[in-house]
Amino acid sequence: MVATELIKAAQAGDRDALVTLLREIEPHVYRTAYYMLGNEQDALDVAQEALIRIYTKIQTYEEKALFKTWVQRIVTNICIDKFRKKRPSVSIEEHEMVFTSAHDVEDEVLSTFVAKDIQEAIDKLPAHHRSVVVLRYLHDFSYNEIADSLGLPLNTVKSYLFRARHQLQQLLQDYQKGGVRG
Repeated sequence: MVATELIKAAQAGDRDALVTLLREIEPHVYRTAYYMLGNEQDALDVAQEALIRIYTKIQTYEEKALFKTWVQRIVTNICIDKFRKKRPSVSIEEHEMVFTSAHDVEDEVLSTFVAKDIQEAIDKLPAHHRSVVVLRYLHDFSYNEIADSLGLPLNTVKSYLFRARHQLQQLLQDYQKGGVRG
């Protein structure tokens, strides 16, 4: 079934269509929450809350906006609410790395550190900058889709992205120079 057909069927009361739709969007919902909050447990909580909200509010979705924009607005709003209540903590869990002989261990370790630096830099951004970065670079939203999703004017989105890129660039340069983190 195509997504639009699933949406219409879900709105008509087809529970199987709704469950299928939620399963399709779940990875995107989690990824947004994770990159906005930087913590696996918080992201899982937000993703669950967002999916429940989508489940209960599917009837309110109108085709004025794209479905993915509507979903991202829900996730982003829940993340911002959570962020306001409690500054997210960075998870210090150790992740098991499995290397095969085909991998260059040095490159794998380096890319892990780079990814960690990027995540830490994103975590340091103000919530409004973080949300536009996540939607633009992790979900490939257009500027207009970001504006619709966050309820912001297009020029504000452009301004936030410009400032966020500048902040990320500064933070990552500081990390390269061995600057203090935290």
